[in-house]
Amino acid sequence: MTLRGVILAGGKGTRLGELTKVTNKHLLPVGPYPMVYHPLKKMIGAGLRDILLVSGTEHMGDFVELLGSGREHQCNLTYRVQDEAGGIAQALGLAELFAQDARSLVILGDNIFLDPLHELVKQAEKKPDQAWVMLKQVHDPQRYGVAELKGDKIVSIEEKPAKPKSDYAVAGIYLYPPDVFRVIKTLKPSRRNELEITDVNRHYLEKGRLGYSMLRGYWTDAGTQESLATANQLVHAEPPVFG
Repeated sequence: MTLRGVILAGGKGTRLGELTKVTNKHLLPVGPYPMVYHPLKKMIGAGLRDILLVSGTEHMGDFVELLGSGREHQCNLTYRVQDEAGGIAQALGLAELFAQDARSLVILGDNIFLDPLHELVKQAEKKPDQAWVMLKQVHDPQRYGVAELKGDKIVSIEEKPAKPKSDYAVAGIYLYPPDVFRVIKTLKPSRRNELEITDVNRHYLEKGRLGYSMLRGYWTDAGTQESLATANQLVHAEPPVFG
């Protein structure tokens, strides 16, 4: 089954303060590249060639000017505009026509990580009807969606719990089967009035169709000034593996 890439690069980036006053956070530098290059190069390194980038209205032209058709990166790029913030799952829903009858490898554009994605793609090929998430052991799991493991299975996922059941954060790297878009259409907005990706993952968990892969190297989301500084330090110290 075809595998296509979806990079979610929307949001206002308000936690970055003045840095995002005139630009999208995914265009800020992390190491020698704009942030958005990191998920793009990870996907290309994993063998993907058809990739969709979703962002807001304000800076979509900047992404197009930077990345163009994708030819310089040996891929085919498509763009979709998210008119207003509606959550990660809502943004993913915009990829329905692009990823019709295909599986979708989804990366949040501010995720910076060391590992290549070959292991995830290889695992997913064995069970194409399953959804997959990547997990990372962290010291502050209450900031993230948290997966509780028993043996080799996820048994629960909680969104930013006050008392986490584990220290395994759900990283912003997911792989979904084609029916994910039907799942998204069944979701109801959360208290934040957004469609939550955690609810998508819980759906597959309840159906016995959720697998996971572990990130061994570093991982951070570069969405705050502190984590952006950390991302730059990590990338300079040990450049990520793209191939």
